[in-house]
Amino acid sequence: MFGQLLTARPGRSLRSSSYDRTGGNRDFITVQPGETATLLDVTGPGLITHVYCAMVLPDPSEYRAAILRMYWDGADGPSVAVPLGDFFGVIQGRVRDIRSLALTVNPGFGVSHGLNFYLPMPFRTGARITLENRGCNPLGGPLEAFWFHINYEHYADDRDDRSLRFHATFRQERPTTAIGPEPNEQLPGGINLDGAENYVALDASGAGHLAGLVLEVDNLHGKRWYGEGDDMVFIDDDTWPPSIHGTGTEEIFGGGACPAEEYSGPYTGFHLVESPDYDGLTGMYRWYLNDPIRFSRRLRWTLEHGHANNFANYYASVAYWYQEPLAVADPLPSREQLAPRLDGDYAEARALIDDTVRRASLVDDYLGEPRLLHLKAFQAGRSFSAGRWSQAVAELHEFQRVHGLI
Repeated sequence: MFGQLLTARPGRSLRSSSYDRTGGNRDFITVQPGETATLLDVTGPGLITHVYCAMVLPDPSEYRAAILRMYWDGADGPSVAVPLGDFFGVIQGRVRDIRSLALTVNPGFGVSHGLNFYLPMPFRTGARITLENRGCNPLGGPLEAFWFHINYEHYADDRDDRSLRFHATFRQERPTTAIGPEPNEQLPGGINLDGAENYVALDASGAGHLAGLVLEVDNLHGKRWYGEGDDMVFIDDDTWPPSIHGTGTEEIFGGGACPAEEYSGPYTGFHLVESPDYDGLTGMYRWYLNDPIRFSRRLRWTLEHGHANNFANYYASVAYWYQEPLAVADPLPSREQLAPRLDGDYAEARALIDDTVRRASLVDDYLGEPRLLHLKAFQAGRSFSAGRWSQAVAELHEFQRVHGLI
């Protein structure tokens, strides 16, 4: 990983960012509804090394309404087409800190987070990265602000480049189809001898290797373990059995049996567990950095949704891989089909945090510091960003009471 630090390499280090071209501190862009912003547009050979972005108090829906696309070497179609949040491991707008080698989500002041991606993205004749806002409001919460950095290297010549190109694609089934006479029940005696009804996260043609996967499961059937689903990875000419056959969903992501608490590590994580009883949303990631799954002609990465595919749940995923020839990412669902589940106390929490921030902004002096209470109000909204609506309501009511904002 650190070998590149040991030898000289010709090239120029550059950055495309949202810095204020006037010299001021308005270091962000505003992306209006229906607008597509260009974050990077460069010609010639190079390598993207880091992608970063941040917003302040975005609505959870913004993480699905914003679409990140990446184009390599003058291609008309994107090799990356993923909702912004999902690309960075944000599951249906519920933000969790992630501490992995390829991707990190770092805290800011409560309702702001830094999203970082580190897998290298080479290009030979050019690279273009865009961000489309398919939402109804400007991107970036009440400030309508989107900050970004894209660090890259630019080379004087193509160096006889033989690098595989980076790809990422989003898929979802909402919901999967339950197979058999006992739907949505744990089914240890079920039989699956072909994988034909499995959820498919990636179906790629070419030659390359899988580098990582984010999986999202919304368990719609209450307090029961949904994850007795094996991964079955069909490589090249596989029929049955597949080259790779696992033993359960949690094993893919490095967990012990039926993880009921969140964890995040360098290669694996169950970074979102909405309920310790397995009700609701779970988010997982696996980076195949030391053990990439290699293919010469085709790769189908599949997973049972419940043992023998007998659960009807919402599955979504982002697959990250490298291959040649250049491929186009799967078409994305509509904005309505991508909309996150925002139920329970979400509407009350949304209104309350907006009201709290507004009231705090009117306090000119707090403990001798201007606008300090305004900053504290943003910090008080961390539970909202995490999707813990009821907890956010209680905490924001208490914040208003303690600081006399009622």
